[in-house]
Amino acid sequence: MCRSIKTLRPPVLAEEATEDEIRAAALQYVRKVSGFRAPAAHNQEVFERAVEAVTEATAELLAGLEVRGGAAARRAS
Repeated sequence: MCRSIKTLRPPVLAEEATEDEIRAAALQYVRKVSGFRAPAAHNQEVFERAVEAVTEATAELLAGLEVRGGAAARRAS
């Protein structure tokens, strides 16, 4: 996939991902899939809609993940 997209969940990230980090990952994904770093004017709207959709889906995914065995669980052992 795209090497510049980083893992956005704990324990990889010390804290929850910010909106900016989530949007940056979505932008990188859409750029990779579309093959455009910056789309032409006639593709700008659909490109931006895709970034927004991926941003929302990523935020929903991260909010719903249950991470077991993280740092807190290891410290409690």
